[in-house]
Amino acid sequence: MPETTTSSRPATGSVAAQAKKKRKGGWILNAGVITVATGLIATMSLPAFAFNPADAQGTAFGPSAADSMKKAQSQTVEVGGVAASAVNRDAASATTQEQLDAQKAAVAAAAAAEAARRQAAVQLATYATQSSTGPSVSDFLANPPYPNFSLSQVFSVAQQYIGTPYVYGGASPAGFDCSGYVMYVYAQFGINLPHSVSGQAAMGKRISIADAQPGDLVIMSGHDGFYAGNGNIMDAPDTGRSISIRPIWTSDYYIVRLGI
Repeated sequence: MPETTTSSRPATGSVAAQAKKKRKGGWILNAGVITVATGLIATMSLPAFAFNPADAQGTAFGPSAADSMKKAQSQTVEVGGVAASAVNRDAASATTQEQLDAQKAAVAAAAAAEAARRQAAVQLATYATQSSTGPSVSDFLANPPYPNFSLSQVFSVAQQYIGTPYVYGGASPAGFDCSGYVMYVYAQFGINLPHSVSGQAAMGKRISIADAQPGDLVIMSGHDGFYAGNGNIMDAPDTGRSISIRPIWTSDYYIVRLGI
């Protein structure tokens, strides 16, 4: 019986040899698996363009759609704000040709007004020194040089003062305004008129324009003068001009005759 038990067990040295051989084969297998895995990892780590340069900017390696949209929106807001600021600055600082012309016209008008003011001051100074050298309205009324009234004679006397400068408030050959001119001429016929357009209009009789004769009064709003025939007026116009005969420029007037 002891012999049977001995023959069925393997020898101790043989078992150890088999275990060593098994461990050696497992190590080789593990080394192979590690090598293959390392190769796969290295291959997967290569950039996409190493395989296909045309796909270097492909979806897998480029920004996501959401990132692109965020960038696009950010750029749009920034550029739009700069453009709007530029437009607003231009609109605020721009000057149109019409504005420039208006500014030039305003400057020219101011210069003309200043020139007229200076001229009026000179005329008033001249008027103050010269008006006392000749007969006044009061002198004529006290002793009229033309006691026999006629419209033709009135017009003839009034023509003597053509070229006399306009002076506001003037009522002598040193300078006339419109009603001062009429008053001065009619005083020489012994007719006493107020120094105002409305007052002179009230002193006469209104007649039709068709019946007007030289020497009658042309009455307008704030202005009057002598009718000069053929639709003309002889008057003292305004500052900077002198007594002259010129066409009546408006239809808004009527005729008044004095002495009847």
